[in-house]
Amino acid sequence: MSNSKPTREGSLEAPTRYNIPWQTDDYYDHKKLDAELERVFDICHTCRRCVSLCDAFPTLFDLIDESDTLEVDGVDPADFVKVAEQCYLCDLCYMTKCPYVPPHEWAVDFPHLMLQTKAVHYREKGASFRDETLTGTDRMGKMLSIPVLDVTANAMNRNTGFRKILEKSLKVHHEAPLPEYHAKTMRKRVKPLAKSLEANPVGDTTGKVAVFTTCYGNFNSPTVGEDFFKVFQHNGIHIELTPREHCCGMPKLELGDLESVKRLKEFNIPVLARLVDDGYDLTAPVPSCVLMFKQELPLMFPDDADVQKVKAAFYDPFEYLWLRHKGGALNTDFKQPLGDISYQVACHQRVQNIGLKTRDLLQLIPDTTVEAIERCSGHDGTYAVKLETRDKSVKIARPVVRKVDEKAPKHFTSDCPMAGTQIAHLAKAVDAAPHPMTLLRQAYGLE
Repeated sequence: MSNSKPTREGSLEAPTRYNIPWQTDDYYDHKKLDAELERVFDICHTCRRCVSLCDAFPTLFDLIDESDTLEVDGVDPADFVKVAEQCYLCDLCYMTKCPYVPPHEWAVDFPHLMLQTKAVHYREKGASFRDETLTGTDRMGKMLSIPVLDVTANAMNRNTGFRKILEKSLKVHHEAPLPEYHAKTMRKRVKPLAKSLEANPVGDTTGKVAVFTTCYGNFNSPTVGEDFFKVFQHNGIHIELTPREHCCGMPKLELGDLESVKRLKEFNIPVLARLVDDGYDLTAPVPSCVLMFKQELPLMFPDDADVQKVKAAFYDPFEYLWLRHKGGALNTDFKQPLGDISYQVACHQRVQNIGLKTRDLLQLIPDTTVEAIERCSGHDGTYAVKLETRDKSVKIARPVVRKVDEKAPKHFTSDCPMAGTQIAHLAKAVDAAPHPMTLLRQAYGLE
């Protein structure tokens, strides 16, 4: 890395992420926060290259353009939080657009500044019952996956009358698709599939993997676990689930509830660290959860050796399989071509800086073409279901929907099951979004 001083035109060096000092008093100093918001917002105002990413930037620029001065100093600082409310921490502005990120002297980290704004707001005012409920994914999953209750909840979520009542009472948009719940969770489904395989190290991989199911994977998309087990075992990789887990903490991070993130970390990290000590690599079926362990927790807890240990052992699943392929250990004896695939690249996977490994691996399948769509689905964990942001979410998703409808592919997929559901719900050309691991299992011809 060059030691030259960055210029005002933008740094050519790789972005540098600073630790998040969320446990200091300064982090919650409202005056200091407002001063930093004004500084960064002024830089964003003079640049405006991120305007198409999400609604945070249009919200900011509207506040400025409608002010008396047409500058940031004309905006009431009390309105700054309105910008943060539109940010769902996708990180794309930091990783793909902003020329002023560290090591540039202006050191703009818009997503983590929005996180700080959310954290200060949460400490001062808390959150609504709806937002606390929607981000309590563990609690909801355990309750709504109880036998019979899962069937009832799913039926009610498909009922137009109930959805309109839910919209009036909890402000959950009646048209937003809600996840289904399953009494037969991922943990229950993969238990019969477990078998011991001898670890086969290849490159940096140990050939022995523990899967963090995630709340969504365990309760809402449990069949993906079966796909993981079938595909990994087919490639001679020992695979099992982590002994237990709670939510990774990403929903609470996006809410600004950092103390809850800490509590979840204190449950999960010791379990995962012990697995690493026993020679396991780690993965998860949802990119946001992978990113939580690879980036956010390490930045929040830089001095926690176990957090850093888990970070080093955590892989995106297709990143892992690609590393095995590079070492000559991937089974490429595919039985079924997949034809045309439209593939939405999840934001929280893009910012891991691993490249398009899902696309690359699927393209190894004969008679299969993959069109990668590197645009946001607009879903986030809760943004797409809230009454006040549903329309904005749909607007953000339109470029992806348009490309899918133009292509009319045989398959549409996304590493993020929530993003996939959002696009499949909005698009006319497809009605489902199987996980890429599901497609890979199909290509192998695995029952």
